Amino acid sequence: MSPYLAEIIGTAFLIVLGDGVVASVILNKSKGANGGWIVITVGWAMAVFVGVYASARYSGAHLNPAVTFAQALLGNFPWEKVAGYIAAQVTGAMLGAFLVWLCYKQHFDATEDANTKLGVFCTIPAIRNSKYNFLTEFIATLVFILAILYLSAPTAGIGSLDALPVALLVLAIGMSLGGPTGYAINPARDFGPRLMHALLPIPGKRDSDWSYAWIPIAGPLAGAAGAALIFKFLLQ
Repeated sequence: MSPYLAEIIGTAFLIVLGDGVVASVILNKSKGANGGWIVITVGWAMAVFVGVYASARYSGAHLNPAVTFAQALLGNFPWEKVAGYIAAQVTGAMLGAFLVWLCYKQHFDATEDANTKLGVFCTIPAIRNSKYNFLTEFIATLVFILAILYLSAPTAGIGSLDALPVALLVLAIGMSLGGPTGYAINPARDFGPRLMHALLPIPGKRDSDWSYAWIPIAGPLAGAAGAALIFKFLLQ
């Protein structure tokens, strides 16, 4: 399988299961309604497990521009493939978001609150403050990428279970650092579904909050750069 196709498929798995659990919990008349934050964080962790496991042998299972960016900075991934990987990740995220909308269309129609509908697709901060929202995404992604770099190191001894520790890491970040911003930690995860929210014919939807959209892009990329620098010069 082409690594670019693998990134599309893996990221689509990530979003259809990740955004899917959010839809199940927060949309009206869903059997999973009011399941709470624990259900969402566990669902996202399982989404990561499936996405990584499905694509790891073909593409390395980046599924996240922050991962691709950090690996390129460290010289572990060729820069000429970065744009293609990111395009594949955004495409997969858009596909996954479309499938979630298709599955939950009746529930989107039955939900009146426009912020709830937007929240299925992308992150919305609990308290809107650009400085602190950026800092949260920076820190959460720095922790995520730094841990990924150690988990993927040859000395980690993880072998074929790469997907499980990554999933548990995402679960821990969601529970510990996800409260302020919803823990995007992945520009494609936020941008692709946000774009689908803008394009889809969702009744009663609001704007796609593009004034905030730069934070779940810039924060994770900055966090990835910080993690790569720390790993390379201080901890390796």
